[in-house]
Amino acid sequence: MLSRIAESLFWIGRYVERADDTARLLDVHVQILLEDPWAEEDLACRSLLSVMDRPAPPTHLEVGREYVLDMLAYDRFAPSSIAGSLVSARENARRAREIISTELWECLNTTWNQLPSHMRPARPHDYFTWVRERAAIVAGIMDSATSRDDTWQFMVLGRSIERADMTARLLTTRALAGSAGPSWTTLLRSCGAHEAFLRTYRGTASDQRAAGFLLLDRLFPRSIVFALNQAETCLSLLEPVADRSSVDDARRHIGFVRTSLEYRPLDEVLDDLPKAMEQVQRACSAASDAIRGRYFPSGSATHWVGEAL
Repeated sequence: MLSRIAESLFWIGRYVERADDTARLLDVHVQILLEDPWAEEDLACRSLLSVMDRPAPPTHLEVGREYVLDMLAYDRFAPSSIAGSLVSARENARRAREIISTELWECLNTTWNQLPSHMRPARPHDYFTWVRERAAIVAGIMDSATSRDDTWQFMVLGRSIERADMTARLLTTRALAGSAGPSWTTLLRSCGAHEAFLRTYRGTASDQRAAGFLLLDRLFPRSIVFALNQAETCLSLLEPVADRSSVDDARRHIGFVRTSLEYRPLDEVLDDLPKAMEQVQRACSAASDAIRGRYFPSGSATHWVGEAL
């Protein structure tokens, strides 16, 4: 497979997952700001922008939910926003048109065409719901119409790394906000994990168990450990280990942070949750860089500008 095609497949997985997870995260926090008249909106919005690695607004500027939505939901020129991620996913699908299925291309292209009509609704929740539904359709088409070859491995690898990173960001916002932030039940619902959590623990819910479920559950697809395990599996299938005394850099970064979560007592992880989640984000970034260097070598960096390269 050509490296440019592999790179496009990797980023299709990442961008669709980024749009989905950002919609889930914003839906939770915008709803809290709407329901709590005593919430410190400026502080909460600045904290959210910081967690999402967006530039800090000027100190004299009053930052509210409209500013956050413009930056993280509706900006078509920023690949870290929802709209920008959907635009970039479609552009990558166009570049890999000869590899992906017709159904996947049509789904991403239709999403791109419908995007302007769904942006800036009266209720932001309607926009987030539409984004989650489109991402679910993409995931369903990928699962049902893609051979489990390198095409599948690169898309799922991108999706898994992005999912681990975004779940870590979601947990970071909860840890930084403290009692003023969303409850663990709200976070479970935002990840589609509430019913699975109740079945696992048979209704005996607690904040510690909810946190542990999103961090460590080996069977729930949106937990951090599950996503990191899946990324490791994809990397091992893309390039089986030939030298038994070493592993490649991407697997080393992912494996190290995964084992540091799995084999530490949960209480220790929760006592310093922001630092643990920062380690996950750094490992995902380092693994992404290692994957780029190994599979997508290029003399120049790729810069997205609108819908063109």
